[in-house]
Amino acid sequence: MTEPQASGTTHDSLRAVQWQGDRLHLLDQRRLPLEEAWIDCREAGEVAKAIHDLVVRGAPAIGIAAAWGVVLAAQRDDDLERAMATLRAARPTAVNLMWALDRMRACIHAGADAATLTREAQAIQDEDLAANRAMGALGAALIQPDSGVLTHCNTGSLATSGFGTALGVIRAGFASGGIARVYADETRPWLQGARLTVWELQRDKIPVTLIADSAASHLMSSGKVQWVIVGADRIAANGDTANKIGTYQLAIAARHHGVKFMVVAPSTTVDLATPSGEAIDIELRDPTELLGYAGRRTVAEGVQAWNPVFDVTPHELIDVLVTERGVITQPDGAALRAVFGPGAH
Repeated sequence: MTEPQASGTTHDSLRAVQWQGDRLHLLDQRRLPLEEAWIDCREAGEVAKAIHDLVVRGAPAIGIAAAWGVVLAAQRDDDLERAMATLRAARPTAVNLMWALDRMRACIHAGADAATLTREAQAIQDEDLAANRAMGALGAALIQPDSGVLTHCNTGSLATSGFGTALGVIRAGFASGGIARVYADETRPWLQGARLTVWELQRDKIPVTLIADSAASHLMSSGKVQWVIVGADRIAANGDTANKIGTYQLAIAARHHGVKFMVVAPSTTVDLATPSGEAIDIELRDPTELLGYAGRRTVAEGVQAWNPVFDVTPHELIDVLVTERGVITQPDGAALRAVFGPGAH
């Protein structure tokens, strides 16, 4: 799980998606932090199930895993279109999944064999890590010394190829001395903040304080945080951003308290084909996820639940969007077209 610090970057020791030549080795994030267990996927259907069941999660990591799923299908001489359809259906909201599969499909249409597809999947993974490093540096440069930050869900090495998006900014900011205090929401109902983010930061020796989701506004009112830093699963053409459920209310509270709101995501998360947040397909998961935890029911029988796992933050509430292509302040349609539209460099 740990690799050498070849790049010299500190506070970065975890790789949760590992290609083993004939199988995909995945750290089972459902069992963290109490157990570090791994599963091996040897066919595309197993990768799709791992994505759907949250063995692997986080928009970039989902895309990377799906690319390796296509490689597995090619190695087995499976029907590639059918394999890609299965992978595409695993989760609907994260655009990185669709982007990675479209990139692999383009290679297939160009006549790629399994070896060529392997190189393409590795390139997708390597490019994500490089983007994360770049975003970390760009985002950290915006943060004044002795700042406190609040993050939501998990956007670190577990959710990417390594280093992380929003957590990459926090890693870089802590290493440079700009970030003095880190707070993490628990992130119901899967507790990605409580189970994953604080474990990941603790592992890399970054002090972090866990709070209940409902304590975020009170924390902001105390003056202890100057930035809310989150990731994204899809950014629409007008800048509206889909992220883990609970992000929207953080943006509202941040604006009320004068706390800056930063979204950190690779350019692959920007979807100019989706005009606004209203057009984003919000994943609804099994309501029973809200009715208990770890297989034990905690809610009275007969109670109904509604379980959307993403929400959309309007672009007007976002102060800064950080991608590997640069920093965009007040990200709206014009600003995104200038950076990501046809003819942009």
